[in-house]
Amino acid sequence: MVVFCFGPLPGERARVRIETVKQRYAVGEMLELLVESPKRARPFCPVFGVCGGCQLQHLAYDAQLTWKRDIVRNALLRIGGFMDVEVSETIGMNEPRAYRNKMSVVVDHRSKPPALGFYRQRSHEVVPIGACPIVTPPLDAVLAALVKNRASAIVAPMLRGARHIVARAARATAAVVLTVTTDDPIAEAQRDAHAVRRELPRVEGVGNSYGLASENAVLGRHYQLLDGQGEIEESVGGVRYRISAASFFQINVQILERIFDFIEPWLKRPGSIVDLYCGSGTFALYFARHGWSVTGIEENRHAIAEAEANARLNGLGERARFEAGRVEQMAGVPRVARILQEADVVFLDPPRKGCDEAVLSAIAQARVRNVWYLSCDAATLARDLKFLASKGYGLGVVQPFDMFPQTGHIETLVQLEHFEIDTRHD
Repeated sequence: MVVFCFGPLPGERARVRIETVKQRYAVGEMLELLVESPKRARPFCPVFGVCGGCQLQHLAYDAQLTWKRDIVRNALLRIGGFMDVEVSETIGMNEPRAYRNKMSVVVDHRSKPPALGFYRQRSHEVVPIGACPIVTPPLDAVLAALVKNRASAIVAPMLRGARHIVARAARATAAVVLTVTTDDPIAEAQRDAHAVRRELPRVEGVGNSYGLASENAVLGRHYQLLDGQGEIEESVGGVRYRISAASFFQINVQILERIFDFIEPWLKRPGSIVDLYCGSGTFALYFARHGWSVTGIEENRHAIAEAEANARLNGLGERARFEAGRVEQMAGVPRVARILQEADVVFLDPPRKGCDEAVLSAIAQARVRNVWYLSCDAATLARDLKFLASKGYGLGVVQPFDMFPQTGHIETLVQLEHFEIDTRHD
């Protein structure tokens, strides 16, 4: 039986107390470390091990990169059945701290004044924090100012009905946009937001997200700009992006650049690309900038609006067009099927759950020659690659990227090519 336990590293021995037993696994707590790995590192955050944001600060960074490569390799073997696929070494960061350009802080009203923090591991209990070494310095400064002034006459009214505070910063300008999530629209919003902007460093705009779809939602279904501007501008790979706190945009700009650089040689001979799960057009606009004709499909209409606006911002409106709709449903539409049949490449960047089988079937039925699959979950990636392999696709490059240093998550880019299967002797 597999036992999940936070703390022990590969190669270490520990005494573990079993706390929970399920049908297929158990959960334990480390009581004592008996044999220590030479790769064990000193965590640099005072709440590491309590806060659920990071899981690997106690592992040296070079070992993190190797471990994540092994995660991808093992998933491809165990789930995908790929015996001889070569997984490249993980591409990481020069300095794997202060990289997140977005943070979502929980407002805990059980204390007076409200505490700000992140959820504890495997629970909804809030761990109060005053700083975070994983977010970029502008976001860390905003967090520190919010915590310091949370009882003040300026900040307290904004926190009164808040569930979450979501902030995003631009690397080039260090500008920050802030969104306060509430159940209902904030009263006297404009006056309070203007005062908050003056109090917080580099905050260019304050918005209100409300109308939560569920108890666990971080952002609501509705948005109102309260003061300033709701977007900041980021520049990556020669493309300008106007993005909001709620945008579908990568949280690690340095690694996004390295993915762009890795893909660039594949773009030397422009053709047509269908970008499924395109979000706000991050990759679609990069492809279009290199002369490709791009069709992007995404179910979030706000993300599609941002993608279209950014296409106009970059003068790429003729090369990049976007459609709002669920990818799983759009894949079966005859018009979209024709677009797939005419495409030279399909680019996939799905959510953590991976691709619906209907999407993969549509790609295989159209016999799109090349598929570029960017995944944030090795298990669902391996599952989807196994399906595509059964439909005549062979794996080429498998390249992990450390989009989320200090955590257990890994981003992987896979290049696939369709080959004809001789079925005459079946």
